[in-house]
Amino acid sequence: MRLVIARCSVDYVGRLTAHLPMAPRLILIKGDGSVSVHADDRAYKPLNWMSPPCRLREEEGVWTVTHDKTGEKLILTIEEITHDSSHELGVDPGLIKDGVEAHLQELLAEHIETLGDGWTLIRREYPTAIGPVDILCRDRPGATVAVEIKRRAGIDAVEQLTRYLELLNRNPLLSPVGGILAAQTIVPQARTLAEDRGIRCVLLDYDTLRGIERKDTLF
Repeated sequence: MRLVIARCSVDYVGRLTAHLPMAPRLILIKGDGSVSVHADDRAYKPLNWMSPPCRLREEEGVWTVTHDKTGEKLILTIEEITHDSSHELGVDPGLIKDGVEAHLQELLAEHIETLGDGWTLIRREYPTAIGPVDILCRDRPGATVAVEIKRRAGIDAVEQLTRYLELLNRNPLLSPVGGILAAQTIVPQARTLAEDRGIRCVLLDYDTLRGIERKDTLF
């Protein structure tokens, strides 16, 4: 990854046009070829960017990023560069769930009938182009169901599962694919959004899945 801090202006030329006036900015040039321009706010979101496949041509005072398929351009007019460094990050190992979420996934896969009588497991960590689905299984009638597991599920978990479902439902061998958001705690806003999208919400009891009888309940 290459990190450049420069005083620059940015113009996007394509189906739409956009202009950023001259100011100090961070330019990220990643190994996948993408180029993004950042300010010191907006968290992770860039001010403008070009996704791969694209190529960068550096000339004196002007950098031009051209998309290989659309021909759209990101033109950076460089007034001054104050930092320019490259770093080899290697292959990213991906997101690793914490111990509790990983164990919940393992336990639910072992006891998939928790979700319903006659349910069967297809696979844990079912691979997709945007990341692995925690559990892919079939209900009693044989329909495919994708399960996203969290300790505490918020709106982000619903959005994540929605993306998986959109992708999985393009596969004629799996479609139609239903969704379940399974968590120890589900915030009310997430439950509302999930139910609005036809996603079933299931509360998981860690001790019950482990086969431990709790003594702190009245019934």
